[in-house]
Amino acid sequence: MSGPEELRFDGRVVIVTGAGAGLGRAYALLFGSRGASVVVNDLGGGRHGDGSSTKSADAVVDEIKKNGGKAVANYDSVLDGAKIVKTAIDTFGRIDVVVNNAGILRDRSFAKMSEEDWDLVQNVHLKGAFKTTQAAWPYLVKQRYGRIIMTASNSGLYGNFGQANYAAAKMGLVGLANTLSIEGQGRNINTNVIIPTAASRLTENILPPELLEQLKPELIAPVVVWLCHEKCTENGSIIESATGWAGKSHLVSSSGSALRQDPSDKVTPEDVERRWSAITDMSSVKRFDTIEEKTAQLVTQIEKVQSENSAPQEPDLFKHTYSSQDAILYALGVGASVQIPSDFRYLYENDNDFSVLPTYYTVQAPKYCLTSTVLTDNLPDFQIDPTKVLHGEQYIEVCKQLPTEGTVETRFKLLDILDKGKNAVLVVQHDTFDSTTGDKLTTGQLTLFIIGGGGRGKKTSSNLIPIVDPPKRKADASVTQQTSYDQAALYRLSGDTNPLHIDKTLSVISGYKRPILHGLCSLGFSVRHVLQTYANGDPSLFKAVKTRFVKPILPGETLRTDMWQEGNRIHFQTYTVENNTLALAGGYVDLKNTISKQPEVITRSTSEALESDAVFTAIKEYVKTKPAEVKKINAVFLYHILVKGKRQATWTLDLKKPEVYRGEPKSVKPDATLTLEDADMVQMALGKLNPQVAFMRGKLKISGNVMLTQKLKTLMEANKSKL
Repeated sequence: MSGPEELRFDGRVVIVTGAGAGLGRAYALLFGSRGASVVVNDLGGGRHGDGSSTKSADAVVDEIKKNGGKAVANYDSVLDGAKIVKTAIDTFGRIDVVVNNAGILRDRSFAKMSEEDWDLVQNVHLKGAFKTTQAAWPYLVKQRYGRIIMTASNSGLYGNFGQANYAAAKMGLVGLANTLSIEGQGRNINTNVIIPTAASRLTENILPPELLEQLKPELIAPVVVWLCHEKCTENGSIIESATGWAGKSHLVSSSGSALRQDPSDKVTPEDVERRWSAITDMSSVKRFDTIEEKTAQLVTQIEKVQSENSAPQEPDLFKHTYSSQDAILYALGVGASVQIPSDFRYLYENDNDFSVLPTYYTVQAPKYCLTSTVLTDNLPDFQIDPTKVLHGEQYIEVCKQLPTEGTVETRFKLLDILDKGKNAVLVVQHDTFDSTTGDKLTTGQLTLFIIGGGGRGKKTSSNLIPIVDPPKRKADASVTQQTSYDQAALYRLSGDTNPLHIDKTLSVISGYKRPILHGLCSLGFSVRHVLQTYANGDPSLFKAVKTRFVKPILPGETLRTDMWQEGNRIHFQTYTVENNTLALAGGYVDLKNTISKQPEVITRSTSEALESDAVFTAIKEYVKTKPAEVKKINAVFLYHILVKGKRQATWTLDLKKPEVYRGEPKSVKPDATLTLEDADMVQMALGKLNPQVAFMRGKLKISGNVMLTQKLKTLMEANKSKL
């Protein structure tokens, strides 16, 4: 059986800018080997755009010719794109492909970036691609054929510290390519974007040799060559490629939210605030291929508002789509662990008993309730402020086995408003249905304590499902488990993104010394403890749960769930071990039947010695002996040391004073925060793990000024002998 026919470029003429080395060289050589006549453009400058030389381009031309190909060198700047195109026309008589690859770096933090740094990068990347492509455009239009490549970067898509100029230019190239793909599509001129990650002049001396070896330009060149072949019909796409892998990226939009009920209504900033969580909800995204499709969405929204203006208002209904990964993320967020056998069914989608924790269906209720008309219609004069709305009590009952993935609809109904003096309590029912079958999956009730919302409603409610105090005897069983310092940050990924649980400034304003844990997160811990103790972790035995949130819990604190069995009802109360404070009161879980077993306990001492302590001790000694030298670094570094993903120590290197100590920085903000495993910190200090390799592989996470961390190299190397 013969293989596919070789993709050839015989008779085609290709311009590759910046082709003297790296990616450009790899492109030019591969095009040349496939029969193309190649214009090898390279100014011969350095990665900062300085200098010039004919050697780079000449060497590539000689290599193509040596291998039997056709090529000509061009040494013009891409800002003189017309001269590059003229070289193609004068030498080969036509132009078919333009690969805009030339680039430079002028990395500076935004505050220190000069206008020259900005202009040079914009000129080479964005304006240079414009000038070269525009010069070739008339020829491509006349022959009704052409292929154009723009070279963008992940820095453009996601941003990167110190690269405001570079990132802006790269994202500009995406916009340029999008427009050219539209203007050229009727003339068989296709324009695409390549986002490469490869070794080049731009990455030399930045990435370590062992990583550069895996980022060979030759592994990306075939992707670009295919995009430029006449058989390839791809147009207007963003293609990523690295290390022998390629994939497609595109922009997506949320479903959004209407900000008014009537076309004649005004929109206020408060309207936007009320609907913000729905506006930014990315659980059901859409992709638009053209600006016309995006415009059509807006027109449809206008028509929807107009048509619904005279129609009866539907009850609040919110759709939510979740996958097995979402269910697993939630389980991790409420402390599920592979160390606990009964939890495994919540953590692995291929497990025979893979299940969703029933409390997962409580997550969306508070989130959607805050944006529903339950609040806006019944408290019209109350400005919704997440810091003034507290979750008081929660009940949820499972009506049918919960699917491990699917689309569900949650409907809300206000049952009562209770007057609590200056404050108010809203009793809200929430029922969740399977969108496909219409089956009711859960029914629930939550109470919202509205600070400053009093002066309305009644004193009591017959609709309120009561909490129940536990029996007056010693607990029958207890499970103790420490939460992670990152517990709230992890739990919020399941949907409850109230900034009170992660924003330190907001938490202090609200009266807490640091962000608090979600009440529903601690409820998830407690229900897991009940299930593992009395149901062997089997969620099919779960019927309902009710509890009251009494005191906030701080991430990192240890929870103790005390339990009392009364038939199939398991009463529970949850305490923080560190100060023996009651956090969840009057709780109970109703089971269909029980399977008693000995409770499992997970605890880990946060005070035990770590291997990396020796590293920081050595650094501390060095700083004491050479303060003048380390002061030159003039930065504050915060280290978070992990053991199996859980933070076990925090160290501060304040090299401005200078001093090194265990704990958070004292009255200063760190310039960079580094997070890594204890063992990796030791390997790095010994020189056995390259920091850049660790960063690229995700072993070392850095936030803040990444470039400053390079100054730590001298400090680390000076302490090898002491370890």
